Amino acid sequence: MQQNPETWNLALIQSDIVLGDPARNRERLEAAMERAAGAKAKPDVIVLPEMWNTGYALDRIQELADPSAKDSRAWISAFAAKHGIHIVAGSVAEKGEDGQVRNTMLMFDRQGREAGSYSKIHLFRLMQEEKHLTAGNQAVTFELDGVQCGASICYDIRFPELARSLALAGAKVLFLPAEWPHPRLYHWRTLLAARAIENQMYVVACNRVGESGSDRFFGHSMIIDPWGEIVAEGGEEETIVTAQIQLPLVDEVRGRIPVFEDRRPDVYRL
Repeated sequence: MQQNPETWNLALIQSDIVLGDPARNRERLEAAMERAAGAKAKPDVIVLPEMWNTGYALDRIQELADPSAKDSRAWISAFAAKHGIHIVAGSVAEKGEDGQVRNTMLMFDRQGREAGSYSKIHLFRLMQEEKHLTAGNQAVTFELDGVQCGASICYDIRFPELARSLALAGAKVLFLPAEWPHPRLYHWRTLLAARAIENQMYVVACNRVGESGSDRFFGHSMIIDPWGEIVAEGGEEETIVTAQIQLPLVDEVRGRIPVFEDRRPDVYRL
């Protein structure tokens, strides 16, 4: 595949997640990914939701988490290489060598090589993440086909500083897996659009559906362009959200409204 392509076909796997059952979740996702890979418009990038291996089974996360995400990495790498598709593999509960569990996003290129990983920086207190998980401490960009991309997970989207830092580092596409529930659909749609507009980049957000305990997840996975226009959006059922994005549009928008050139970081108080 050429470096810095004009277009990408995207496929977002908007799936339910079986609480605390990594084997079943992988089986279900792989079936959906095979369907996506076999589509007439073959995807360049497949995107998965947040914590797809365990869901928020935080009371058992120590026993359920994938040690060093070894199994998850092996499976994703093999699938990417088999089909020649980039995989932004959502995030998994990963148990590190230090015994701490992190909410870790995994990215693999068409050859099955790991393009990067990112551990969620902002832990969501409303789902008690901070009591069971360890936060990451590094913002991450990665390349697919020579295109610079940024990594964020769910609650991260409420922190504009992170998205801006990724854009300043060259990201043209922000990928965001999520488990975002009702009743905050308005927040989801507004925040995603805001991050796209203010940073003049694509935002690609893959949210889960289904229920877990008292939480009901609404899907509405979205692909938003640098103008803030919605290119594609799912409903509230399991589906594969697809669209083609025009990558040169990022530079076009940034050239027409020179936000980054007009910044005044010398007077901002953060």
